[in-house]
Amino acid sequence: MNLLQGFGGQLLLGALATVQLAVAALIVGSLFGAIGCWLQLRRNKILRGIGYMYAAVVRGVPDLLVVFAVYFGGSLTLATITGRYVEINAFAAGVFALALSFGAYAAEIARGALLSVGTGQREAAWMLGLSKSQTMWTVVVPQAARTALAPFGNQSIVLLKQTSIVSIVGCDELMRKAAEASGATRQPFTMYLAAACIYLVLTGFATLLLERAEARSSRHVRV
Repeated sequence: MNLLQGFGGQLLLGALATVQLAVAALIVGSLFGAIGCWLQLRRNKILRGIGYMYAAVVRGVPDLLVVFAVYFGGSLTLATITGRYVEINAFAAGVFALALSFGAYAAEIARGALLSVGTGQREAAWMLGLSKSQTMWTVVVPQAARTALAPFGNQSIVLLKQTSIVSIVGCDELMRKAAEASGATRQPFTMYLAAACIYLVLTGFATLLLERAEARSSRHVRV
């Protein structure tokens, strides 16, 4: 007996969309995080305030509200500009919304990692004749990257699970496919259990990649 009643392929298509959504949001969100971190470390009070406000506002509201704000707010903005109703692509809205949320956390992770590198190491690099930019890219950034790897990776795994909320605006990812299969077969427990198993496989694979990356980054580090 086919427990998934022919919906296994649909769930796998949903899983593929989930991975695509997570990867796209990770890339865009990392860019947002880098910009947010850069703003927070500026001496200019206005730029620094913008960076802190971005992180505080986005982290202070539920991710679902961010998705709604991007999806419906984007439609409203485009309708105002064009003078007619424009429906936002659910996948694009999901990527942008998840990237905004991920970027806010990534900015804090990056800022904390950069500040964790002691000033003594910077001063020593300057005494050796390195410029500020050389010190940043050859001394500070490599150490900060090792420090940020674990929390950044953990947040990436959280992002993978957060893709499920985009189903609320019609994105055909795993949770939406499971909901459609549940309605068609009237077997919600079976379909959502199958979706849970797929999420476990995806997060397990992501965790394995993170562990290997951590092991590789600390291979030449002496304790």
